Amino acid sequence: MTFKHNFKKVLSATAFAAALVVAPAANVSAATNDASSTQQSATATSQDQQASQDQAASQSSAANQSSSTSTSSATSTSTVKKVAKKTKKTTKKSKKKAVKKVAKKKATKKKAKKTSKKSTKKTTKAAIAAVTASAGQSQATDQQDDAAKKAAEAVAKKAAAAKKAAAKKAAAKKKAAAKKKAAAKKRAAAKKKAAAKKKAAKKSAEKAAKYWIAMRESGGYYTARNGSCYGRYQLLISYLGGDLSKKNQERTADRYVYGRYGSWVNAKRFWLAHNWY
Repeated sequence: MTFKHNFKKVLSATAFAAALVVAPAANVSAATNDASSTQQSATATSQDQQASQDQAASQSSAANQSSSTSTSSATSTSTVKKVAKKTKKTTKKSKKKAVKKVAKKKATKKKAKKTSKKSTKKTTKAAIAAVTASAGQSQATDQQDDAAKKAAEAVAKKAAAAKKAAAKKAAAKKKAAAKKKAAAKKRAAAKKKAAAKKKAAKKSAEKAAKYWIAMRESGGYYTARNGSCYGRYQLLISYLGGDLSKKNQERTADRYVYGRYGSWVNAKRFWLAHNWY
């Protein structure tokens, strides 16, 4: 019964080792742990087998089965050694793979760090370029604003100058119109004055001619009489209409002279040519 139990343990260890050889190592730590566990199990199995062999040998001697027990024990020991050797080889291979994987992971991490650093540097350069471009654009905008401001100031200045020139021109035109109006007014006044002067001179000449005729006709008396003529201007009595007053004589004499000669001056000229009027 003990021999069968030990034999089953050996078969289990063998199957486990075979499974380890066939199955790939998915995880380095798990494979290592499994290998260690397998080795410990193989060691324990070996110890158990040793104890079983001793016990089997003892029982074999008692039951006259030493030959069969020795053969089975030798087979089990050989199998365990093979399994242990295979397990050791698998463990070594797994460790090597684990070391490679760690190295690869470190290289990947280093590469990622380098890539990240490179990307950061590139991003920083792009940011600096963007800031520089923004600053340049801002400067360009400021320059455009200054240019627009200067242009607006120039336009405003030009408009102010034009307005000033227009105002000056309007003032000059107004002044010229006022001057022209004043000149026209002055001419009109002069003309009026000349006309008044002429009228006054004419009036004076008329008065002088009337006086001159009166002195020649009657010596200036309103009561002088010469035949059918009477008064200061020696008019026919019929002209006076029965009114011998000074006022009527003056009025009738003017009416007669202006009606016959147009003026006392013309009447005087006629008198000088004919000694009567």
